[in-house]
Parts: sequence; C-alpha cells; structure tokens
Amino acid sequence: MWPFRKRYSLENSGFFKGFIDWHSHILPGVDDGVQTMEEALRILVEYERLGIKEVWLTPHIMEDNPNTTTHLKERFKELQANYTGGVTLHLAAENMLDNLFEERLRHNDLLPIGKNGDHLLVETSYFSPPIGLSNILLRIKAKGYHPVLAHPERYVYMGESDYRQLKGLNVKFQLNLFSLGGAYGARIKKKAYRLQKQGMYDFAGTDLHRLKILKAMLHEKI
Repeated sequence: MWPFRKRYSLENSGFFKGFIDWHSHILPGVDDGVQTMEEALRILVEYERLGIKEVWLTPHIMEDNPNTTTHLKERFKELQANYTGGVTLHLAAENMLDNLFEERLRHNDLLPIGKNGDHLLVETSYFSPPIGLSNILLRIKAKGYHPVLAHPERYVYMGESDYRQLKGLNVKFQLNLFSLGGAYGARIKKKAYRLQKQGMYDFAGTDLHRLKILKAMLHEKI
C-alpha cells in the first residue's frame, strides 16, 4: 500500500500502474455517481493513461436507491458494448446494510466482488451503525461471503475498539484512496493514515463519482 516516507502526487507517482480499483461509481445513470455514458468512457480513458489494470463498478444498492441485479447487469452490458479500451471491467455493488440488503441476502440476490465471487462490499450510515451490526456480518459470513467494509475511515461513530472488533470478525477493510489526499476533510485523512499505518486495509479504491474529482485529486499529495 501507500509508503509513508515521503508524500507523492498521484498524477506523477506511478502508483496507479497495474492498480485494481475496488470501489467506483462509474457505471452510468444508476446512482449518485457518473450519469452519462460519455463521462464514463472519458474516465476509463483516464484510467488507461494512468495504467489502471482493472476496475470494479460498485453502484449503490440501498432502500433509497433499490437497483435490481437485472437492471445493473443490463447497464453493465451497455458499458461493455461502448468501451473498447484495455481496462478490465467487473460488476459488483456497494450494499447498504439496511432492510433491503437483509431481504436480498436471504434470497441470494447479490452482486459479489472479487473474482471468486465470495466477497461483498458493504457500507453503513456514516453517523450510526445498523442495529445488530455484528449479527448482520455473521449472517453474511454464514452465507459463505467475506464482508468488505467500504471506507471505514469515513464512519464518524467508529473508533479503535470498533475497528478491532470488526477485524476480530475477519471483516476486510477497503480504503478510499482519496481519503489520504484530504477529499473528505482533515479528520478523515488522519484516521485513514492511522488505519493504513496499522495495516488495517485489505483493498483500495477510488470511490470515484465524477471525472472532475479524479482530475482534482490526481494533483493532491498523499
């Protein structure tokens, strides 16, 4: 992961060469991320230039944005038909741990992440955990999935004991790369560096929602 000896701008660091982006909102027109096919294709061209090897498209699935598996697969096929570049595209989802998720978990109606299809990218509210978070995670594991917690540094209710408890349940952590550049504020940046230094992270992703955000963050030093 990211070295601590000196600070680099992402644009010139070479960090992205061979990088796998484990979290993005590039699939167009399905959530609060990229809205048009044109912007999605422009982002993928930027990814090619940076040397990114693969990207997981992880649109939101939540009660407020109840994307169906069928709909997301259809949109993914449209993107694949329009994109002819060299970045390998994969479809998964970012699952809010809410009642809709519980229903889809019961019915195995999920879009897992990882080439073995046995990981689930999950999130909670930034401000409070769902009731019975540990039990939800255990139910995910009982179904044969490894939970991957998206951007743990961004949950304001989580402290050191929470992170240790989650790691005790073998929950994997996904860093939002731009947290290290201060995209979400100084407090989250500091927490991301601390978790990184402690070796807590298993995956890294951009959580990219817009082309302009990518261009802005490439010049930030992390």
